[in-house]
Amino acid sequence: LLSIILVPVVEIYLLIKIGSKIGALTTILLIFFTAIVGVYYAKYEGLNTLKSGFLQLSKNETPTYEMLSGAAIAFAALLLIIPGFATDIIGFLLIFPLSRKIIFSKIITNFTKKKR
Repeated sequence: LLSIILVPVVEIYLLIKIGSKIGALTTILLIFFTAIVGVYYAKYEGLNTLKSGFLQLSKNETPTYEMLSGAAIAFAALLLIIPGFATDIIGFLLIFPLSRKIIFSKIITNFTKKKR
């Protein structure tokens, strides 16, 4: 419930602050630009992940990382479509493979610590 209220408040605050610095039209164009570029790159990364998953399956291995990456990329594409700068930053962090691996490793480390 807190995130449902907090995320729009943060987005509106950032839109007002950034819009006052660079202008309303530039802010709107930047939002559209990040959405278009982000969704295109999400499609590209999604196809690469799908290809890697099929490669894992052909080796008779479970494509666990690829399944998690696919879900993360889909969530990132959704965040990039939502107008706002905070969601765009999180979306781009989830789309890029290097930052996605770092995020996954942190989550796995925290999960194994809690499991013990």
